[in-house]
Formats: sequence, structure tokens, C-alpha cells
Amino acid sequence: MAKILITGGSGMIGSALTAALLAKDHEVRHLTRAHKPVGPIRTFIWDPRKGTIDPEALSGVDHIVHLAGAGIADKRWTTDRVKELIDSRTESARLLLRTAKDLGVHVKSFISAAGINYYGAVTTDHAFVETDGAANDTIGTISRLWEEAVDEWSPYARVVKLRTPVVLSRTGGALAKLAAPVRWGLGAGLGNGKQWMPWIHLDDLVRIYIQALEEDRFSGAYNVNTGADVTNVEFMRTAARVLKKPFFLPNLPSFLLKAALGTLSSVLLEGSRASNKKLLDVGFTFRYPELELALEDLLG
Repeated sequence: MAKILITGGSGMIGSALTAALLAKDHEVRHLTRAHKPVGPIRTFIWDPRKGTIDPEALSGVDHIVHLAGAGIADKRWTTDRVKELIDSRTESARLLLRTAKDLGVHVKSFISAAGINYYGAVTTDHAFVETDGAANDTIGTISRLWEEAVDEWSPYARVVKLRTPVVLSRTGGALAKLAAPVRWGLGAGLGNGKQWMPWIHLDDLVRIYIQALEEDRFSGAYNVNTGADVTNVEFMRTAARVLKKPFFLPNLPSFLLKAALGTLSSVLLEGSRASNKKLLDVGFTFRYPELELALEDLLG
């Protein structure tokens, strides 16, 4: 049994990961801004913006899972919002590191969420691999700075960065928003619909986190998409087929999304494939390797 501290533990991924870790008899702790005990979970207060943390949170901890960060697609990308997106990820990782060093705490691993958009909001035939560089656009810059802060842990712990695509879940996340118009028979592609949409079922993502925690051979960055990437219009058509709804409307024009979301629209209107060979090479196997199988489980 290991003691695992999770930041962002009350979110969609954190909640599912917590339940899975408890089922394996691990001890789980959460760092939170508001003290809201959840069953057997010990919660500790922190405020990365103020640089404060309850030092007891790290006492005896074996592993840290870093999921905290402001929602990428929750608000328009103003200058202040982009700074918040960066700081909520980078400064929180650095606060944890400073605290661990000050307390003389030595954790075995620091497992962090990361973004598949590290490679930028671009549509290309290239399937990106982990050694490809970060893009210079907004989302690429956010992702690069995020990972650089996580890498500062490397001299002190095994670091794993899971570059995460669209996560499909029954509760929350992108799927509920994408499936809503489909349920009304109003499903349509976004923009030209040709942008790639790497994805993963939440259950598989949780299994990757657990394997990364338990197996020392995990190290560095991993693309954690299934590899069965589809275009946006293929995704929407598959959702319509699973929900037994018609799919006939023209695509939603790009200019409407750009007018509504500004530069944030780039992550919806552009997207590329990513290779998951590195993940497969460490022995991970997907329970939901195909989109239709995943959607039948989540929407059927």
C-alpha cells in the first residue's frame, strides 16, 4: 500500500483515480482550496496563488499525482486568462517542490497531467511523437511551460507526464457537451470537420495513472491517446450512430466559433494525430481501443 497525494482530486479524473486507488488499498490524500472531506480521503488546504500549503499534506507521502489547473476551455483566452492557465499549473508544481525540499520529503514519483496539444493547435498529416518539440502558439506555450515546471522535479523523483487528449466520461468533460446536440438530432462537425480528435476513455486513463504509479519503467512524457484517432466529423457521426440519431446537418462554420470563443476556438478547429507507441512499449493495453466501443459504453 502506498500513500498518494493528489492535487485536483475532486475533478473528473481525480475522482475516478481516487476511487480506483482506494479499491487497490492505497491511502489517498487530496490537496484542496476548501476543506471538504470525502469519505476516507484526508484533505489538506493549499493556495498556490498565495504560495501556501499545509505541510502535513506531504508527510510520509510516497507519490504525488498533479492534476490541478484552471480549465483550459472554461473561459475565453484573454491575456489574464492565459496567465492564469499557466500559473495554476506551473506555480502549483513549484510550490509542491519547494515544500518537499524544505521538509526533506523524498517522494518516489511525481506523476503529472499534461496536454496532447503540446504540439500545437494545428491540423497535419504528421502523427506527433514525444520527442517532437512544443509549438509556439498559445496552447503549445501553455503546455511547454507546464511541463518545464514539472521537469524541475526530475532531480528529486521519477517524473511522468501524461499528455492527455479529449477524455470521454459519463460524467462531465467534453463528451457531455459534444453529445448534447446529437441527442436532439442536431449533431454536426465543427469548422471543416477534418481536424483530428485524439481521445481516451476515462477508465483507460485511470489505468494508465495507476500503472505509471506502480511501475518504475514509466518515465518522461507519454502520449496517452488510443491511437485510433478520428476526425471531428467522424467523431460526431459515430456519436450519432451510437445514439441512433440522424446526422445530416452542415458543419458549424468556423467564424461562429471564432466569434464566440476567440483564440480558444483554435483547440476545437485544429488538431493532429499523436503516436502512442511509447505507451504501448511499456506494456499498456487499452480496454476501449476503438471510438464506437467507448461510446457504446458511455452513451449506450
